[in-house]
Amino acid sequence: MEKELPTFVDFFAGSGLVTEGARHACSPVWSNDICPKKAAIYTANHGEDHFHLGSIIDVNGCEIPSGDIVWASFPCQDLSLAGKQEGLGASRSGLFWEWLRVLDEMPKKPSIIALENVVGLLTANGGGDYRLLHQALRDRAYRVGPMLIDARHWVPQSRPRIFIVAVLNHLPTGSLEDTGPNWLHTPSLMKAVVGLEDLIFWTLPFPSKRPDGLSDIVDWDAPVLDAERTDSLMEIVSPIHLARLKKLPRRTRAVFPGYRRTRNGRQVLELRFDNISGCLRTAEGGSSRQFLLLHENGRFKARLITPREAALLMGARPSYRLSDSYNESYNAMGDAVVVPVVSHLVDHLFLKILSHSDFEETRRKTKGIRLIA
Repeated sequence: MEKELPTFVDFFAGSGLVTEGARHACSPVWSNDICPKKAAIYTANHGEDHFHLGSIIDVNGCEIPSGDIVWASFPCQDLSLAGKQEGLGASRSGLFWEWLRVLDEMPKKPSIIALENVVGLLTANGGGDYRLLHQALRDRAYRVGPMLIDARHWVPQSRPRIFIVAVLNHLPTGSLEDTGPNWLHTPSLMKAVVGLEDLIFWTLPFPSKRPDGLSDIVDWDAPVLDAERTDSLMEIVSPIHLARLKKLPRRTRAVFPGYRRTRNGRQVLELRFDNISGCLRTAEGGSSRQFLLLHENGRFKARLITPREAALLMGARPSYRLSDSYNESYNAMGDAVVVPVVSHLVDHLFLKILSHSDFEETRRKTKGIRLIA
């Protein structure tokens, strides 16, 4: 008899990369997003049978199938350091409270809750927003453990994010906990959690596979900008960075990603030299798009990152279906969660929690129990 997989619910699912990272070991039973364009990418890759298109405001938790694991990557715009950091009281990131209402309405408590967001969650409103979120989960009989994980350990993209994993109070997790901070707990995270009760220091193995570099996934044959636009970008490269570029051997093939920034009243193209992409962002999140300077045979070419490169930087499989629209595909990837980070959490934390607790028995015991309001 085939073993039943844990059920997985994905709120704010976007283009489906969280579901992509979990479905090798979990059964997706319900997902939602408000954006039709991202929904089209989700359903093209994962099917329509479990997807709900619409605002979280209109979702009734009583109608959602039971999930052993509930994931929510709630909107980050009001928490991003690139935005105004208005926090959980603002209209977009404040949808966290609507999600919490839906959670309260669900007929069965999930064994595991996972939340993901930008690092600005730790500092928004002087750290008060994270503490509100943490306490809200504690009030619902969960023990809570935050982690700061940078996707650069799996993919050639610097993408630090906060992952908050909460488990029902009665579930045994001792072997998965550390006695204090480890590589998942940075000084900024520790500052945000000072004084919080029953904090879990999750432990995860450090990824052993070294990711490919950015130059390994770049499409060297993709169309580039014309000479005039390339020259205009080269003109705003900082003198220090320009000097480094001029020292490259003629036969060196290399790629240098960069964002346009305003520094001292003038625009500058700030480059990276570590063969890693900067964090993919969207204009909606308060940032410009990332350019690539490509050096080959002693010449420089320039262009934007392609949608397929963006998908690969997010750890999506090469066959992951995207939109025919550049903007739709790029935005869908820039707002997503890196696939192998999700898989790492599933394999080394979620499944072990459920295995230790015998989630079938937990299902039986919690059947019909409702969350507190």
